[in-house]
Amino acid sequence: MNENANRTVAVIGTGGTISSVGKHSLDLVAYPDNQKIHEIDELLDVFPEARAVADVRPVRFRALGSPKITPDDWLELAGTIQDLAQDGSGVDGIAVTHGTSSLEETAYFLNLTLKIGIPVVLVGAQRPSSGLGTDAGINLLNAIRVAAEPASRGRGVLAMLNDEIHAAREVMKTSTLRVQTFKSPDFGLLGHADADRIVYYRSPVRRGMPDTEFDLSTVDTLPRVDIAFSYAGADGAAIDAFVAAGAKGIVSAGFAPGFCTPGEQAALEAAEREGVIVVQSSRAGSGRVVPLKSMRAANSVLADNLTPQKARVLLMLALTRSSDPAVIQRMFDSY
Repeated sequence: MNENANRTVAVIGTGGTISSVGKHSLDLVAYPDNQKIHEIDELLDVFPEARAVADVRPVRFRALGSPKITPDDWLELAGTIQDLAQDGSGVDGIAVTHGTSSLEETAYFLNLTLKIGIPVVLVGAQRPSSGLGTDAGINLLNAIRVAAEPASRGRGVLAMLNDEIHAAREVMKTSTLRVQTFKSPDFGLLGHADADRIVYYRSPVRRGMPDTEFDLSTVDTLPRVDIAFSYAGADGAAIDAFVAAGAKGIVSAGFAPGFCTPGEQAALEAAEREGVIVVQSSRAGSGRVVPLKSMRAANSVLADNLTPQKARVLLMLALTRSSDPAVIQRMFDSY
């Protein structure tokens, strides 16, 4: 397991279950009530084996649950990673500990914005570091191994949990409590972190780190984009409220394969007339939204197979570049 022990990996801590401490070893669900989260150097002290697989450099960033992570945190985290990769200290890879609730969104944002060649790996856990049978230690160790592995280069931002390596664009959390929660429904994992070595079987083909057109150097805040979830009988009340709140974009998490209710359609088309960009996605979590003219806003951008939460991330960044639906559609077809 020490195949890259001489390589340098920066490990950035943002908190989450992987760093959380419960009241006792069987506190596997209510541990957030204990309000104790290790900083990253403290977490590495709990699992010293993780330091043996690389030259590990802990970097404190946050110590909080991932439901508290905001787009402003994404911007700061991207800047921190960019600086670490370019400060001349010889970092060979970067691992980021993160809560599982919003890990997939942070990973995709970083995949769309980082312009570095070294591996970046996000890792979380489903059981707190103090829990019996915790997955925190082995996930942390394996994420460092993946970040140190030269074969991880060129695959974009990665997510590593449960010995499985996933692409940031494709991965999603699929279960509330199970340790095998992270899956890539349409295309499957990229490889495994096995005990003897890191093994890859495929690479993503969509654009991502470092081949990205999105430039954060002049972005202080991201435009507001909201998600409207479709359900039987839904009207346009939520959509109207999003527009009133200043949304620049709205993602319709519609019925598969990408439809919304008549009430939502009317509200979305009214939003378009106000200059709001509408992206049509599906609440199913798998499969493309195909080009049809009925049961959706007339000028909506199609989300391809992105989940609503990832379509929101891409739309936020797209709106920093253009407000032309045709240009934004090209981005959704590319990333």
